[in-house]
Amino acid sequence: MSGLVNALLIIAVVAFVVVRQCSARRISDDRRWWILPGILLLMSLREPGIVDPHREALSVVVLGAELAVGLVTGAGWGWTARLWREPDGSLWSKGTKATVFVWTGGLVLRAALYGAAALMGIHQGSAALLTALAVTLLVRGGVLTWRARQVRPAYGGAADGMPSRPAWKDRV
Repeated sequence: MSGLVNALLIIAVVAFVVVRQCSARRISDDRRWWILPGILLLMSLREPGIVDPHREALSVVVLGAELAVGLVTGAGWGWTARLWREPDGSLWSKGTKATVFVWTGGLVLRAALYGAAALMGIHQGSAALLTALAVTLLVRGGVLTWRARQVRPAYGGAADGMPSRPAWKDRV
């Protein structure tokens, strides 16, 4: 595929992910949130070329910066999601406008790192991208899991002296 088609495909996928994350989604009580990031991490570590052998030191610095961006993006993504419990006890999450800003900032930083690496003559393979994505998803899942444990059950209403569900929902 041409470079323009690749760029359009990447933009479409990113737009799809951001739109999906900004819609309300039920969070299951599944404790295996780390499996997909773990698989991505293992796949990335098995691929050759995570570090450019011709510019090893600079490549490690760029990879470290990429992982730091992944950490910050994942944490921001997890912290900017709104969490609430429905009266049936189910836990829900929805990204906010801040989530979109976190995603956009992460993508801009990654593009800048990729451009800087290319200017320095550092070859970055797909393994570095997979590693950073795995870190992002792992941190996001960890933050959401930690936050989900902090969300109290939904209350019945003002008659029992407790805040109603919408009031609690808006504060979280």
